This record gives sequence, C-alpha cells and structure tokens, in this order.
Amino acid sequence: MKKLLTSFAAFTALTAAATAADLPRRAAPPVFVPVPVFTWTGAYFGINAGYGFDAGSNSDRYVLPGGSVLNSFTRDTLVLTTNNNNNLEGFVGGGQVGYNYQFTPGSGLVVGLEADAQYTDFGNKSRLVNGSITDGVDTVGVRVRVPGNEMNFFGTVRGRVGYAFDRVLFYGTGGFAYGDGGTGRDDFRTGYTAGGGIEYAMPVDSFLNFFRSSAVTLKVEGLYVNLENKGNTTERSVLNPANGVLSLSRSVTARESEFAVVRAGLNYKFGSY
Repeated sequence: MKKLLTSFAAFTALTAAATAADLPRRAAPPVFVPVPVFTWTGAYFGINAGYGFDAGSNSDRYVLPGGSVLNSFTRDTLVLTTNNNNNLEGFVGGGQVGYNYQFTPGSGLVVGLEADAQYTDFGNKSRLVNGSITDGVDTVGVRVRVPGNEMNFFGTVRGRVGYAFDRVLFYGTGGFAYGDGGTGRDDFRTGYTAGGGIEYAMPVDSFLNFFRSSAVTLKVEGLYVNLENKGNTTERSVLNPANGVLSLSRSVTARESEFAVVRAGLNYKFGSY
C-alpha cells in the first residue's frame, strides 16, 4: 500500500509538470519608446538666394556747387532733383547664421536672432532723365545724364519672433541693416530692415542632411531694407549748351536706398531634436 501511494504521488507530480510545460509562456511587456517631440531650439547656419527690387520713390536729390551749372542762379547752394532714377534690382545671394529658442516643444512661441551677409547684383547704366535745379528762389528744368551706380553687398542683424506648429514656423523679423550705397568709394551706409517668412523643418533622415544635423529647414522670406541718407555732394557737373543736358561726373546721391528682397533659404539646425 505504501509503495502504491508513493508511485501515485510521483505520477501526479510528473503529470502536473507536463501540463505546466504545455501552457503558453507569459511574454515580457513591450518596451514603449516615445517619439521625440520636435523643437526649433538650437543653432543653425545656411545659404539663401533670391531677387531684389527697388522700393524707393523714383527721384534723387543732388547738391551742386553754385555758379558752375547755370549763371542765372543768385545763390551758392543748388539742389538738383531727378526723376525715374532708381533702378536697384537684380540677383541676391548669401549666407546666414542664427539661434532659435522655443518655449514649449511641439507647438509654441519661438524667438531667435539671425545675421546674414548678401552679395547683390544691383546696377544700371548711364542714362538721361528729367530733372530740375533750384537755388530756393528760381527753378530751371534740365535733362540730366546720370552715371550708372551699383550696390555690391548688404547685410542684416535681426531678431525673429514667431509661432511654430510642430515643424512649420511662421515668423516676423526686423533689426539693423548695412551695405554700400552703390554710388562710389567710401559709401558705407546703415539703416533698418523688416519682414517675415515661413520655415519648414524636414525629417532628420532627409537626403539634404549632409552634415548629420538635427534637422534641415527650408524657408521663404521677404525683407524691406532702408539704408540712410548720406548727403554727399557731386564732384563736378557740366552743362552742354548745345542740347541742354547736364552731365554729372560722380553722382553721389543724397537719397535713401530702399529695396525689397524675396529669397528662399536652406538651414542646417544643430542642438535639440
């Protein structure tokens, strides 16, 4: 009897073990890896290209030495005003660096600072325009031959404020501007700029991500640039009595340089995801 009970106990244990082996095993719970939330916070650098066109009034003012133009004037200081003289337009291209800070990842307020330097292909040829000369009392209409001018560069240092909807950023921008006035030697001017744009951050594995940055962004931007009035004088002016054309040997204008720029850009962002 004792042997029978022992054998039965052993059989029961073996049967339970076999049954347990056939039961499905409890799998470990899956590991949840959260997808990082995109943020615009971080430093960036990039390139841009676009087109600039004149945004100023179509007139220029020149200060001429009295007595050297027409003998009919009684005062020493003469002011020449010409019409349809502005032609600052052409290709614009350069690079930029900056830093953004986003207060809340995902969607939220973004502030930043950006500096850029631009090459410009603004220029025009010598041409005839209508004008008038006055000494404050008398005024005489003249035809004026003005030499061509060109602007070679400009740059800006701007603040940026915008709102991000995940990978899309709408922003306004404004600040300091500088450049050459396009009128001769030592013609460096400063002023201001304002504008806005839209920027989109591409995925990290974008085919454009040559530098393994945290994002590649594409932007379209518009800027208005106003450079200050220098007020320089013309070196020499000669009136041809045969045709009544006044020729300016060096047309250093006393006007502001105003132009607008529309450009597209590409940035490489580093820092936070």
